Amino acid sequence: MPYTPAGFFCDRLIRERERRDGEGSLNKPLRFNGQDYSVLRQECIQKKSLFEDDSFPATVESLGFKELGHKSNKVKNIVWKRPKEICDNPQFIVGGASRTDICQGDLGDCWLLAAIACLTLNEKLLYRVVPHEQSYSESYAGIFHFQFWRYGDWVDVVIDDRIPTLNNQLVFTKSAERNEFWSALLEKAYAKLHGSYEALKGGNTTEAMEDFTGGVTEFYEMKEAPKELYKIMKKALERGSLMGCSIDSLVPARFETRTVTGLVKGHAYSVTAVDECKAASQHKDSKMRLVRLRNPWGQVEWNGPWSDNSKEWTALSRTEKDKLQHQSAEDGEFWMSFEDFKKNYTKIEICNLTPDALEVEKLHKWTVSVNEGRWVRGCSAGGCRNYPDTFWTNPQYRLRLMEEDDDSEDNEVACTFVVALMQKNRRKERKLGANLYTIGFAIYEVPKEMHGNKQHMQKDFFLVNSSKARSKSYINLREVTQRFRLSPGEYVIIPSTYEPHQEGEFILRVFSEKRNTSEEIENRIEADHPVPAPASAGEESEEDQQFRTIFQEIAGDEMEITANELKNVLNRVITKHKDLNTEGFSLESCRSMIALMDMDGTGRLNLQEFRHLWNKIKQWQGIFKHYNADQTGSINSYEMRNAVNDAGFRLNNQLYDIITMRYANESMNIDFDSFISCLVRLEGMFRAFQAFDQDGDGTIRLSVLEWLQLTMYA
Repeated sequence: MPYTPAGFFCDRLIRERERRDGEGSLNKPLRFNGQDYSVLRQECIQKKSLFEDDSFPATVESLGFKELGHKSNKVKNIVWKRPKEICDNPQFIVGGASRTDICQGDLGDCWLLAAIACLTLNEKLLYRVVPHEQSYSESYAGIFHFQFWRYGDWVDVVIDDRIPTLNNQLVFTKSAERNEFWSALLEKAYAKLHGSYEALKGGNTTEAMEDFTGGVTEFYEMKEAPKELYKIMKKALERGSLMGCSIDSLVPARFETRTVTGLVKGHAYSVTAVDECKAASQHKDSKMRLVRLRNPWGQVEWNGPWSDNSKEWTALSRTEKDKLQHQSAEDGEFWMSFEDFKKNYTKIEICNLTPDALEVEKLHKWTVSVNEGRWVRGCSAGGCRNYPDTFWTNPQYRLRLMEEDDDSEDNEVACTFVVALMQKNRRKERKLGANLYTIGFAIYEVPKEMHGNKQHMQKDFFLVNSSKARSKSYINLREVTQRFRLSPGEYVIIPSTYEPHQEGEFILRVFSEKRNTSEEIENRIEADHPVPAPASAGEESEEDQQFRTIFQEIAGDEMEITANELKNVLNRVITKHKDLNTEGFSLESCRSMIALMDMDGTGRLNLQEFRHLWNKIKQWQGIFKHYNADQTGSINSYEMRNAVNDAGFRLNNQLYDIITMRYANESMNIDFDSFISCLVRLEGMFRAFQAFDQDGDGTIRLSVLEWLQLTMYA
């Protein structure tokens, strides 16, 4: 469900505070659903009871919402059982976690299992995700936990060990060893993270790879692969990267089709090794490049050259075979030549590790900048460059490339970096009908005269400047990534959905091997307060004279007016401005105006206070007319940014979002009454803040009474 404005921004503040306290880091992960594994486990041990997880219960709701939902025949005979009810002597891990521990069940999550198989190749990484102190013998309490990277934070997910079974067999992921359960429990924890098992159906291996490491993934299409692909793959595995590949299918992935060579289309494989060998009969300098892959099914293998029992192996020495760990077994793992690999597979995905994935300096280290953001309909969901009227309103991130690469060639001075744009929570919200948006980004060079200027780039800039680089395409993946080489300098990255008005949260990450930074362009929050000088009697316009007459007529002897009387004064004049196409001000708006101008705290306005207010309204009325050129009586919410700026207020994206949600109608338009109400509120809040901020340091401290008095009357 979308956040309310208060809920979203409070949650964001809490997350930022937690990060300052170290929460969400590798060493201090957030507790998913607030569950503390150690506390819950100790409680169960003391009570001598087995843990039952109420937040992910052994019910249909945890299975799914459609094909695995209440109306599905598939779930009728499913029974949730603990491993001790399934077999004798259950074990968490038998003889070390390995690739053969992962065999796909009746769920289309081969993408997840291929990633788990990659994970087993790096023990340090594996035991980050699968804490290995867990067992079925020492102080067993039916509770386990796993850790995942989730949108910038590490989270610890607690589960009980009740697993779906059918005829006493695991329905989903299982191990080749019948009494081993770590992979099935890991799958359950990942299902909990996303709301259900069914939410895991269909995906890209990269998604899980990143959730296991916090890394960034690069895609390569085989037909467009660089010449040095073999070198890239070998270097990636040496650096601890996770790697997957697949063969595109013209039919949906659930119709996984087996080819005559034993390979399966529309199916995810893990790349588990890249190596070279030389046959005994070959020239000693002649080497064969090989790739080892694994089918998550735990069976069905390639039957071409270099397959388990092919003749090519007979030409190798025992030493070479041992080096490659060659064995003939129907375990889903096989070798093939690099050339056959390129011919048969259509894409490869490489997940590069971030500095916090492993605490080992010798591994490749990236510099990473992480920025959270959101697209808000009517304010900052501007769509792609095809929509020039709104594109500029998308969140903007300033990128500074400061150090060129060490290996720049041909005297080229360039910086290599990877941009990764990830949309959040779309898989979890599938049951609510959410699908992945089509997303992408563009990168613009900032002119030198604008370096260091942190202002949001305006519409005119994008009308006259073309992008310096951009994502290859807009696509409906969880994450879009691309590698670039640009000259040192300042750039602005614009992440967006393809269509405007699509609401969602995202994180934008920039990875580089050298010192570079990215940060959201946030205007400095400030306001101008030109107080219009009262006009002298000789300078009064006909409208001013008319106002004085009306004011005196309504105010009477006290020469003060109430909110209701103010409404009558304003509307008698405003409704004569036919070009505003307005029905006038509401009583609530007039109450806010009195709160703004009421200097003596009487709840009424005298003539002097009213004059100041009217001069403000005339100024704001002129701004409204400028943006209401079509005389429809409203301005669209995207134009509101410029209108607020013209009125003397510099705000950041979060505040523009709030203004849109607070004052725009369903059509994302803001009428004259709402426009004036917004500016009155801004003026009043700025004035109140400055009154409290006596030392001018930009922060104030309020008691709850002062806070309520301030916000209730504003």
